[in-house]
Amino acid sequence: MTRTGLIKCLAAVVTASTLLLSCGAGKKTATAPETQQDEATESVAEKTGMLFCPDSAYAYVEKQVSFGPRVPGTEAHRLCGDWLSAKLKGFGAEVTEQTATLNTFDGTRIPMRNIFARINPTAEKRILMFAHWDCRPWADQDPDPEKHSSPIDGANDGASGIGVLLELARILSGMTGDTGIDILLCDAEDWGEESNDESWALGARHFASNLPSKGYTPSAAILLDMVGAPDATFMREYFSQLADPALADEIWSIAKSLGYGDMFVNRMGSAVNDDHVELIKAGIPAIDIIDYREGSGFFSGWHTSADNMGCISRETLGAVGNVLETYIKKNQ
Repeated sequence: MTRTGLIKCLAAVVTASTLLLSCGAGKKTATAPETQQDEATESVAEKTGMLFCPDSAYAYVEKQVSFGPRVPGTEAHRLCGDWLSAKLKGFGAEVTEQTATLNTFDGTRIPMRNIFARINPTAEKRILMFAHWDCRPWADQDPDPEKHSSPIDGANDGASGIGVLLELARILSGMTGDTGIDILLCDAEDWGEESNDESWALGARHFASNLPSKGYTPSAAILLDMVGAPDATFMREYFSQLADPALADEIWSIAKSLGYGDMFVNRMGSAVNDDHVELIKAGIPAIDIIDYREGSGFFSGWHTSADNMGCISRETLGAVGNVLETYIKKNQ
């Protein structure tokens, strides 16, 4: 999955860009959420008129986990991929897939399946949101050495970002206007080796080398990674800040305005080698909303058998979803 550290040479190819955004008319119709919120609980979304349903996002995370570890080449991976693709199509998105057989750092050849969905596909201006849906093949950070060869559930490390994106796809179903939404579910992110930067993010690298159209340049690109833990801390990631500081400014400003300033901590965090780095290398500025804590690093269940539904908070999923829904509304 993701690692931290100052990654050599990348900063030399990253340039800061100014986000130029225009407003246009648009409307959307929402399909029914996966589950209903407790009517007795007034959420931030309800107070501000937002449509994002945290319970629905939680249910999408839970459904992914129910297939079992989504390790490329397994039946759980295939079945979950089929469900994800069908779900996006059910929300009215135009869905295409990229498939390939890729070589991993340890010589294993794995089937890769990127799932790319377009909402309001004829709009020229695009906002890209993405996350990875595969699981770590080994719980190599587990305190129990006997579990080091077992795959993880990946509830937070993978499924949480996908759950938020699916709920956004639901509420944006039928979106019209001058702006369209692209949703990329990246595969083969987590089959990597520590201290080997090139071994990670294989699906995102494939996408960056095989863009959906010539000259594809979204107006904004936002990666979600590990966005479900109850005590999540989202600081501004180093490569994101180099690539698109204006977008980071706007996202963290929106979070503060919605009352999430304690979660979206507006200061520099660490450098993370994640899917967004592959897009940045390809000339597409991108930022990473990722849970990383000062002093302790990633959440306690990272790459362990504890990365299960016990790591997932509806409140955190809702906060991230509300921030992104607000950003999209502002930039339609």
